[in-house]
Amino acid sequence: MDDNSLKRIAEALERLSPPPAAAPDFTRADAFVWHTGPERLVPVAQVNRVPLALLKAIGRARDILLQNTLQFARGYGANNALLWGARGMGKSSLVKAVHAEVLAQGLPCTLVEIQREDLPSVGRLLDHLRAAPEQRFVLFCDDLSFSHDDQHYKSLKALLDGGIEGRPANVILYATSNRRHLMPRDMIENERSSAISPSEAVEEKVSLSDRFGLWLGFHPCSQDEYLAMIDGYVAEYGLSVDPDTLRAEAIEWQATRGGRSGRVAWQFFCDLAGRMGRAV
Repeated sequence: MDDNSLKRIAEALERLSPPPAAAPDFTRADAFVWHTGPERLVPVAQVNRVPLALLKAIGRARDILLQNTLQFARGYGANNALLWGARGMGKSSLVKAVHAEVLAQGLPCTLVEIQREDLPSVGRLLDHLRAAPEQRFVLFCDDLSFSHDDQHYKSLKALLDGGIEGRPANVILYATSNRRHLMPRDMIENERSSAISPSEAVEEKVSLSDRFGLWLGFHPCSQDEYLAMIDGYVAEYGLSVDPDTLRAEAIEWQATRGGRSGRVAWQFFCDLAGRMGRAV
């Protein structure tokens, strides 16, 4: 093969290969979403969140996560955090509300969301974040869990452990999950019962949650807490509703849903506001 042929092949390969991604402009927004295929950070013009003061029944978790995030934004020591527990009790809402509170205090903090299925690309995402040392990034993975034969947990483990390169000092990870150990209980029991060394069979996966410095538990709310959430929304949006009617309708709503949570309270309020001709 002559030199001209090699040159043409090289030029064809160069045309087929995608150009390197441009360095993200983190001044464009306070929040970004990481996408793959192609890999890019997409700015979020307006984050979907509620004010921190409207998140009821999670006072201890709220105070701990806010303090941890303030420490991180100021350049002090802080921990990765796993928010786990009951569905609809404000785990992801708390992360977004805390981010807004930190920004309101004039501190640098950028929220970057990554989907669980994109965890294998997290190393390349960290390269982008590491290249902006003047910024502080909260990496957010919502609804994180791992099923049978799911190998994505290895990418998360590498993120938490950092490897020889180490997790960038300007990055912290917040994840939410319905499971404290990020994997189904039957998966833990099955692997333990069939393994040669039961104590080691699931250690790698179960200990994944141990790599989060903060565990913040979220539990089902009481009826009084549920009603307080609705009262907070009513006051925030300035609706005028008879208290007895509001209470009766709110209790009936949660009875039809078979449970109480912050999500159920918000869904009831959306219905109420709609019936009253108000946008939310």
